[in-house]
Amino acid sequence: MNLKQLSLMLELSQTTVSRALNGYPEVSEETRRRVTDAAKRHGYRPNPSARRLATGKAGMIGYVMPTGASVDIDPHFVEFLSGLGDYARGHELDLVLSPADAQDEETTYRRIVANKQVDALYISAPYNADKRVALAHQLGIPFIVHGRSEGLDFDYPFIDIDNEGAFHDATRLLVQLGHKRVALINGDDTQTFAIFRERGVRRALAESGLVLEPKNIRSEIMTEENGYRAARRLLEGPEAPTAIVCSSLLMALGIVRAARDLNLSMPRDLSLVSHDDVFHWLKPEHFSVPLTTTRSSIRAAGARVAERLAARISGVEDGARGEVWPVDLVVRGSISGAR
Repeated sequence: MNLKQLSLMLELSQTTVSRALNGYPEVSEETRRRVTDAAKRHGYRPNPSARRLATGKAGMIGYVMPTGASVDIDPHFVEFLSGLGDYARGHELDLVLSPADAQDEETTYRRIVANKQVDALYISAPYNADKRVALAHQLGIPFIVHGRSEGLDFDYPFIDIDNEGAFHDATRLLVQLGHKRVALINGDDTQTFAIFRERGVRRALAESGLVLEPKNIRSEIMTEENGYRAARRLLEGPEAPTAIVCSSLLMALGIVRAARDLNLSMPRDLSLVSHDDVFHWLKPEHFSVPLTTTRSSIRAAGARVAERLAARISGVEDGARGEVWPVDLVVRGSISGAR
């Protein structure tokens, strides 16, 4: 079915049908619903080239994806992408991944904006004073940051979880249980989520007159093997920690394996709290000892980023509003009082 046939069937002008399908505010909600329902029922899909000519919109969300030998595909990113894609698919939006040299992402950003390939961008895993955020702001394209970047001299739209608050609360619970030697196995500490998490641990310890010793901090790419190696280094050292807070269930898999290899019992010899991004294929309650976690769905964050990008594309949202989501603390069997 084409636009002309759809408009004849609905007894509406082609202009009205087109505007209803593209979210123009002057079309009533009743007409918009009638048109979109009919389009779905009869399998109508607007021609992308015609839509771009009529609206100036490509109907596409963009992401600049760094590539190269040093870049790994992160399961956390894949889960986020799934949530973003779920929303985009249901709202007639497409996702465009533009590969870029990890050392020169700016060229790719400038090219896709100059060519009007996408209507909006999202930026993930930000760093402090992130040049990508500054560039998107300078280029004037709608964008959302998943996370926060400090050190910029302007406000920008973002969605983030309360990483500092989550790790503060987890560490405070461990301190209340009598743990004085608490270690942190963190993600890449050049990224702001890891910086916030370390702050949370330090703040909770400081409130009880304790410190996070440099020897009790490990910052690694979040994989099982890195979790294992970091835990071995911590637990084999002098005055080993009695509790560990870690940034990912993937790392927690390695930590549990390291404890087992060292004949340490959880939670008698070691208490463990991990952040849980709510993977459908990795459940903390299914670990050999159910894990205590800080929990927030990264898939839900992806869907919310897509929702807000769609609103910015259509003009419903503007400005630089930030969202910080609270994080649940779920207590299970992996923690107990310090011996």
